[in-house]
Amino acid sequence: MSTAPDGTQYELTGPAHAPVVVLIHGLGLNRDCWQWTSPALIDAYRVLAYDLYGHGQSVAPPATPSLSLFSRQLAGLLDHCGIDRAVIAGFSLGGMIARRFAQDDPDRAQALIILHSPHKRTEAAQDAILKRVEQARELGPDSTVEAALERWFTNDFRAANPKMMQTVRGWVTANQKPIYHTIYRVLATGIDEIVAPDPAISCPALVITGDEDYGNGPEMTHAIAAEIPGAQTVILTGLRHMALAEAPDAVNRPIREFLDASSLSP
Repeated sequence: MSTAPDGTQYELTGPAHAPVVVLIHGLGLNRDCWQWTSPALIDAYRVLAYDLYGHGQSVAPPATPSLSLFSRQLAGLLDHCGIDRAVIAGFSLGGMIARRFAQDDPDRAQALIILHSPHKRTEAAQDAILKRVEQARELGPDSTVEAALERWFTNDFRAANPKMMQTVRGWVTANQKPIYHTIYRVLATGIDEIVAPDPAISCPALVITGDEDYGNGPEMTHAIAAEIPGAQTVILTGLRHMALAEAPDAVNRPIREFLDASSLSP
């Protein structure tokens, strides 16, 4: 584990001169959520995983949280690590940050991998997430985590894997109450910044979700891909939000195929 000058905690693994893949976790999580993904990449790719501001072991956000703030965090981390260009892979909120970064620094985004990330929500879905933001503001992350686990994992998997549920529950409840809801609001309201980007994102892109990820489902995935020329979509059958933990092979296989086919150079 290393620390960037701005207090970002990160890990950089894999062959020193290989193409770089950056992994951006979702709301309430931390870089440990990539423990099921990195092993499928590090034989051929340099993998940079880090904690977003206000998560894991990174410092609190230095300003009001926004997609732009998190995009600048990533740019600063790449500068610190001496990385000019990278594939940016983001899960959920991380997928929103990846799209913001591709708009802010298009020359540095070699490709995008967008996992289980939202597009424009229906009015009912938007009302529901805003209510969860308020719940988190009033009561903290403990108040939202059980419902989140139900959205994130299938019922049978949740019942059969109590240790994993406790691990993920611990990641979420470790977040600080005064900070967590401010970042949750970015997930809820930041979407307008990245829908219908102008100019359009032009790098290769892979967009993945599960057909049971009701908050970030296939319709959203196809909508995201429709705004990125040439983007590929993969819909995982019988999986919810955290497919990367529940069924790593199902997620890792298309990621690796996409990376290997993209003719990336360091």
